[in-house]
Amino acid sequence: MIPPPHLSSQLAVNVLDAHSLLAAFGVLGVGVVLFAETGLLIGFFLPGDSLLFTAGLLCTGTADQGLRLSLGPLLVAAAVGALAGSQCGYLLGRKAGRPLLARSRSARLREGAQRAEELLDRYGHAKAIVLARFVPVVRTVLNPMAGALGVPARTFIVWQVIGGLVWSVGLTLAGYALGSSVPNIDKYLLPLIAVIVVLSLIPLAAEVLRSRKAAKEAR
Repeated sequence: MIPPPHLSSQLAVNVLDAHSLLAAFGVLGVGVVLFAETGLLIGFFLPGDSLLFTAGLLCTGTADQGLRLSLGPLLVAAAVGALAGSQCGYLLGRKAGRPLLARSRSARLREGAQRAEELLDRYGHAKAIVLARFVPVVRTVLNPMAGALGVPARTFIVWQVIGGLVWSVGLTLAGYALGSSVPNIDKYLLPLIAVIVVLSLIPLAAEVLRSRKAAKEAR
């Protein structure tokens, strides 16, 4: 039995490719992906930054003639997914604590947990919760780490909402603004996504270099 064309496209979706995710699931997919990336440890590999930027760009109708999203529903889906996911991660951390991360076989995930704990220690709860939104992997593990380390619920809610809205709405509107101002933006879509990915990795790379430098000085 051959599945319908729309089902075949969803089954063949590349979860690491923002455009593929948007083509298969649209606005709803944005909310689901952000929830998984920020609330479930298994979602640490998902492309949150590039997904938001690309989705905003596709709202202009200039980036891809076959795919156009609506800005209003997109902003709602992005905000709800980011905020609900973060809160879910925090609650999981409070219930399961550190063992949840310790059982993971992913070295990348364990390293992200270490970076998240360092952020909380170095910058304090408020600043760390906001900054983590812009660091891949760290934004996934900081939420359960905050719950496991006993960050007050009120403090976490306030700052995760602020950080979540700045991240989700800000990146979406940045994509929308660029798509609205640059003609034939589709010619530059892949390079732009690559730039977004690289920029999102800069904070993580800076933290790794800082940690290595501190480790050498401590010897």
